[in-house]
Amino acid sequence: METWIKLVLWDCFEKIKKIPDKSVDLILTDPPYNIAKYSTWNIKFNWREDINNDLAEWDLIDLKPKDLIKEYKRIIKPTWNIFIFTSYNMIWKFHEAFDSEFDTFQYLVWHKLNPVPNFFKKWFLNSCELIVACWNKWHKWNFKTQAQMHNFIESWICMWWERIKDLNWKTLHPTQKPISILKHLIEISSDEWDIVLDPFMWVWSTGEACKQLNRQFIWIELDKIYFEASKKRLWVKDEINIEKFIIEKVEYIRNITVKWLGDLKLEVINI
Repeated sequence: METWIKLVLWDCFEKIKKIPDKSVDLILTDPPYNIAKYSTWNIKFNWREDINNDLAEWDLIDLKPKDLIKEYKRIIKPTWNIFIFTSYNMIWKFHEAFDSEFDTFQYLVWHKLNPVPNFFKKWFLNSCELIVACWNKWHKWNFKTQAQMHNFIESWICMWWERIKDLNWKTLHPTQKPISILKHLIEISSDEWDIVLDPFMWVWSTGEACKQLNRQFIWIELDKIYFEASKKRLWVKDEINIEKFIIEKVEYIRNITVKWLGDLKLEVINI
């Protein structure tokens, strides 16, 4: 079996309603952290890329985790898992919205081994991010070694060869996640050919991890710049011309149907 991938340029709060009931094995996503209003200082350099804490405008729109619950619960299978990247200012909102809805609500700490340096030396380095983890009893779980299953994960942030750049060779997305972290979460919480959904896809990192691990993948992204960058990223990686929303399709599996693709107004392309 070969993987298929769906790319949807649309508002995830609307398009997720088209996904069939109990059809997704894993939700792995990285929604806005809403920290732009707290991050206002910038530093310019003549020897490296500037440190810019004016995050994109999308981060100024308040994310309400309770608005995600209804559709997430509808589309997930009985053996599902959910992982959501977030920050200190949002973790309590996710707990308030998700804790009573699922059997288990936990969080992981991602410790970045190479965070942005603290040039002023006046406070701690911002070296940690949080990951919400939810599931119900009898969820799918591929336990690795004891050492690999701590709720404290360490890795480098995206290095220059992984970081997606714009036409001016500047970082395109300020919070791009490293493939290694995404692959770890996917491996422990899903099996080959399972269906993974990322409704806040940004620049294709979750999709790339799914391709490497033979997972079926659905991506929804609202920002056209990120959407086009992801298509270009795939074109460079696979050396194929990608001009449509669906860039891989060999056969449908489980309850993903042709009718659903029609509802999404997507075209199927055989590679």
